Amino acid sequence: MQLHAVPILDDNYVWLLVAGGNAVAIDPGEADPVIARLRELDANLSHILVTHHHGDHIGGIEALRRAFPEVRVLGPVDARIPGIDLAVADGDVVELPLIGARFRVVHVPGHTLSHVAYAGQGMLFCGDTLFSAGCGRLFEGTPAQMLASLDRLSSLPDDTRVCCAHEYTLANLAFAQAVEPDNADIRQRIARVAALRSRGHPSLPSALGDERRVNPFLRVDQPAARRTLEAVRGVPPDADRTRAFAALRQWKDVFRG
Repeated sequence: MQLHAVPILDDNYVWLLVAGGNAVAIDPGEADPVIARLRELDANLSHILVTHHHGDHIGGIEALRRAFPEVRVLGPVDARIPGIDLAVADGDVVELPLIGARFRVVHVPGHTLSHVAYAGQGMLFCGDTLFSAGCGRLFEGTPAQMLASLDRLSSLPDDTRVCCAHEYTLANLAFAQAVEPDNADIRQRIARVAALRSRGHPSLPSALGDERRVNPFLRVDQPAARRTLEAVRGVPPDADRTRAFAALRQWKDVFRG
């Protein structure tokens, strides 16, 4: 099974899983680049997996349906997502026999309330919940919900490939460095990602173990992060982790590194 990142729009990726002439697309916000890549790969699109309702994740579904009439669309129960053939919920197992894959559905509210992720085959398709070195904005959920969602995703194995939906890594790493300026892992990651991006390569997928070493939203309990939050955002050192996470996310919302 091959994994392909298809760039669309300004900074999105549609992920394709391809095996045996069949393919599954995750979060197709645009159709034409996906169709072009599938033609290059001589692959038929059998399924679409959707993580959440935002237009840059579902905008290509109708055109893909026209191009591949047999395609089936899976996603969370949400009236804002058109054309769902099979609704999925937390704990469901998605079987994709044409590509030899199966994924567990994980409900991860925070960015949106109905957001789900798909975990399996050593991969995590997490939409806009967990980014490389970051996390999604809280458009619908609460800090407590998002923190709990990130905790669930962070419990997956170190070698899990994090297939998020945006190329935000360098900007996120700039914020991570502001939170933990003495973190050598962040400095090394910046150098590696800058080299990839200079050659036009995606920074993704990343490894979850690496994320735990550099992603500030997975490190709200680290003493260095807490010291910075106290100095920059006035968060007391004994504040609970939800308050610390909320302050971190609010800071990121206005950060200009």
